[in-house]
Amino acid sequence: MNTIGRLSHLRCEQLKNPLGIESPQPRLSWVLKDDRQEVWQTAYRIQVASNPKLLEAENPDLWDSGKFESRQSVLVPYGGSVLVSRQQAFWRVRIWDEREKASRWSKCAKWEMGLLDQSDWKGQWIGQRNFVPDSSPPCPFLRREFHLRKEFKRCRLYVSARGLFESYVNGERVGNDYFTPGWTEYDHRLEYCVYDISNRVIEGNNAMGIILGDGWYCGHLLFQNQRAHYGNEASLLAQIVADYSDGSTEVFATDDSWKMSHGPILESDLYHGEIYDAQREMKGWTLFSFDDSSWASAEVLETYEGKLVGKSLPPVRVIDERTPVSITEINPGQWILDLGQNMVGQYRLRVAGAEAGQKIELRFGEMLQADGKLYTENLRKARATDTYHCRGEEEEVYQARFTFHGYRYVEISGYPGELTENCFTGLVLHTAMEPTGVFECSDPLVNQLQSNIVWGQKGNFLDIPTDCPQRDERLGWTGDAQVFITTACFNFDCAAFFSRWLIDMALAQLSNGAVTDVVPAVLTTSRQMDHEIQDECRKQQGNAAWADAAVICPWVIYQRYGDKRVLDLSWKLMTRWVMFQTSTSENFIRPETNYGDWLATDAVEPGLALTPCGLIGTAYFSYTAGLVAKVAQVLGKGEEVEFYSKLQKETKEAFNCKYADDSGRLAGDTQTGYLLALAFDLLPESKQSWAIDRLVQLVEESDDHLSTGFVGTPLLCPVLSRFGRTDVAYRLLMQRTYPSWLYTVENGATTMWERWNSWTRESGFGDVSMNSFNHYAYGAIGQWLYATVAGIDSDPSFPGFERSVIKPQPGGGLSFAKGELKTPYGWLKSFWKISNGTFYLELSIPANTSAKVTLPSGRYSSCRVNSEELEETHNVTGLSLRNDSVSFMVRSGQYEISIPV
Repeated sequence: MNTIGRLSHLRCEQLKNPLGIESPQPRLSWVLKDDRQEVWQTAYRIQVASNPKLLEAENPDLWDSGKFESRQSVLVPYGGSVLVSRQQAFWRVRIWDEREKASRWSKCAKWEMGLLDQSDWKGQWIGQRNFVPDSSPPCPFLRREFHLRKEFKRCRLYVSARGLFESYVNGERVGNDYFTPGWTEYDHRLEYCVYDISNRVIEGNNAMGIILGDGWYCGHLLFQNQRAHYGNEASLLAQIVADYSDGSTEVFATDDSWKMSHGPILESDLYHGEIYDAQREMKGWTLFSFDDSSWASAEVLETYEGKLVGKSLPPVRVIDERTPVSITEINPGQWILDLGQNMVGQYRLRVAGAEAGQKIELRFGEMLQADGKLYTENLRKARATDTYHCRGEEEEVYQARFTFHGYRYVEISGYPGELTENCFTGLVLHTAMEPTGVFECSDPLVNQLQSNIVWGQKGNFLDIPTDCPQRDERLGWTGDAQVFITTACFNFDCAAFFSRWLIDMALAQLSNGAVTDVVPAVLTTSRQMDHEIQDECRKQQGNAAWADAAVICPWVIYQRYGDKRVLDLSWKLMTRWVMFQTSTSENFIRPETNYGDWLATDAVEPGLALTPCGLIGTAYFSYTAGLVAKVAQVLGKGEEVEFYSKLQKETKEAFNCKYADDSGRLAGDTQTGYLLALAFDLLPESKQSWAIDRLVQLVEESDDHLSTGFVGTPLLCPVLSRFGRTDVAYRLLMQRTYPSWLYTVENGATTMWERWNSWTRESGFGDVSMNSFNHYAYGAIGQWLYATVAGIDSDPSFPGFERSVIKPQPGGGLSFAKGELKTPYGWLKSFWKISNGTFYLELSIPANTSAKVTLPSGRYSSCRVNSEELEETHNVTGLSLRNDSVSFMVRSGQYEISIPV
C-alpha cells in the first residue's frame, strides 16, 4: 500500500477553530490517521493565510513554514508575521512520512485573535446600582438597537460581565454556552467571550439584548450565606464590531445609550436557585421593533481595574439530556422524580393548562430519605430551589438561566394536573471537554465504578474543578484536583481546562509563596470577610497535599499532553511554593498543617487521621522539590536542576531521620504513611521491602480493606502494583464491604461520594455538615484502572504519549478488560482477554508513536504477534525476557498478540 493516511483533528492552542486567541505565537497540532504499521512523520509544512482563498492559490500571506524536518505534530509554534487584534488566520498542514511520501493537504482550520490591547475595548461598564445584601436582586435586562449602514463581511460580539451574561441578537440567543464569562481571579483578570454573529445580523436595523446574573461575582458564595464577595452588582461590557465590505469598521459599544429594565427573573443565585415569574416576560424585547420607551437608561459603572483576557477553555454547555426513570406522588400535588443518575445541570419543565400566576416549586437533592422524601440536609444553607410562576398559556416551557443544581431527585410541588416523564427533562451541564477515555471490563460493578468516576468529573468540572456541585461550597479545592488530575486526563481532554486554572492559581498565590486551598481564592480575598478572620485565613494557607497542586498539576499536564509552555508559565508558581516550604520548615521537616489524610477511616476528626501531618508535609516537600528539579531539566535551567535535586536529597534524608526507623517502620504505622514513602521514593532500597510488606500486612489485618483518605487512596493500588503486589490491589478493588469502592456501588451510588461512610446500611447518612454524594477525589482509582487493569499509560520519558506503555496486569477474576485513550497523536487502544489458558491482546498504536509492551507471562517461545512467532516478527525490537513477563518495543499499527499464561 503506497497511500498515506489523512490529517485530522487540527487544533490551535488545543481548541477547535477558536475565537479570541491571545498568544502571540499560537501553537498548532494535528493527528495523522494511518493504520499501517510503523508509520511516522519525518517533516511537515504549515501554511497560514488571512483568507482561505490564498491557501487554495498556494499564496499564504502570514506564514509558510516550508518543508521542515521534524516529527513534532503537537503544539508546533506559529512562526509567521506578527498577529494583531482580531486577525483571522486560516491554516492547513501536510506531512511527509517515513518513506518520504507527502500527504494531501489537510482541510482548512482557523483561529482568530482576540482584543490584544486593553485600548481595543471602546465600551463602558454599564448596569444598575442595586445592592441588596441578603438576597439576589432581579436580573437586569439590557438592550440597544444598532444600524449596519452598508454591506458587511464580518460581525463579532465581544462581551464580558462582572457576573454572568446571556446575549441575544434579533430575537435569537447568541451561542449555546452557560455561566459565561466564567470564574477567574476577578481581582486580577476577567475573561471575555467572542461570538460570530455575522449570520444573526442584517444590513439595516438590528437589536441586541443581554441579561445579567449575579454568578460568582456578586452572588452567594462560601459558608456564611453572604453574597457580593467581589463586588456589589453585576455589570456588562460589550461591543459589536462590524467589518464592512469596503474595508471600514464600525463599533457599537456599551454606554449610557443602552436601555435597562427588569423582567421575569426576580432572583437567580448559584446556591439558592431562581425565582421566575412568566407573567413578567417582555415578548420581543430583543427585536428592533420592541418599544423600550418605558425603560430607564443604563448606568455607567466603575471601570474594571484588572486585565480582560480571552476565554481559553471550552465553554460550559448542555452535554446530555435525561428523562425521569420513575415519578412518585408522595403527597397530594407533591411529586418525586428520579432521574436515575446523580447529575449536575438544569432542566426543562413543560407545563400545560396552568392558571396565570400558579406557583410551581422545584427542590433538588442527591438522595432520598428512608420514607421516600427528598434528602436535603447535606446542602447546608443552599436552598437549591427554583420557583416558577406560570404565564397561564396552553403550553409553556421553563428553563433556569444563572443557576445549576447537583441532583438525582427532584421534588415538584404545585404542578397542574398529572406529572409525566414528558414534563421534565434533566439537562447535564459541564465544561465541553472532549471525551478521550474508555474503560470496560468483565465485572459490571467495576464498570459502574468507572461510570461513577466519569459522572463525578462531569459534575465538578464546570468552568473550574470544584469539590462538590450541590451545597453552599462548590469551590476549586486544590487538594481534590491534584489527587484526581491524572484520572481526569484519561477520561477527558483537560489540557486547556487545567492550564487556565493554573494561571489563576499563580495569581492567587500569596506574597510569601503559600498556595491557597481553593482557586479562585475567595477564602482569602472575599470583601465580605472580616479583616481579622481573613488575615487568619491567609496564615492557614499552604497546606500539604493541597498547595502541592502548584507543582503536581503542571507536571501532569506536561506528561499527558507534552505541553512545555505550562511548565514555563508555572515556573514561578512552583518555585515560590517550594521555597515557602523551605523557609517554613525546621531542618527540612514540615510543620503540622491542616487537612492531613482528609476523611481517612482512621480519622478521629476529618483532618485528624493517624498519619502524622508533618510526615505528609515532609513527604510532599521532598516529592515536589524533585519534580521542580525535573521541570528545570526540561526547561534547560541547569543551576536550578542542581539546587532542587540537592533539596530533594536533603528532605529525603530528613524524612528518614524523623519518621522512619532502621527497618523502615514509619511514624503512625498507617497505610497512607507507607504509601507516601513508597510512591515518592523516600526510603532507601534497604527499607523498601519491609515497608511494602508492612503495607500489605496492614491491608490484610483490615480484612483486605483500605483505611486511607484523600491523600492515601490515590496512591494505594498504583503503589501495590509498582512493588509487585497487584494481587492485593485487586483484592482492595473487588472488596464489597465497607469501606471500599464497590460498597458504594452496591448501595446505589452513581457518582463518587465524599466519604467512605456518606451512607451505610448500619448508620444511614453520614455527618450532614460535610456529606456530598458527588465528590471525585476517591475516583482517582480510575488512573489505575486504565494503566494497570487495561494496561495503557504514557512513558514519562516521552511526554504526551509519543511513546506509550502497554502493560496489562490481569487479576481479580477478570476475564477481559478494554482501555482506549485519545492521545495527542490519536487513539491508543488495548483489549485483552484470557481464554483456555491463553492471554490475548489486541493493540492499536497511533501513527507517529511507539509503545513498550509488557506481557504478563514469561513463556515467550510460545508468544505470537500477528500470527508470527515473537522472535521472528520483523517490527518487534528490544526484546527483554523475565521469568514472569516478556517486553518488547513496537511502532504504530494494529497488533494481535497471544501468549500462554
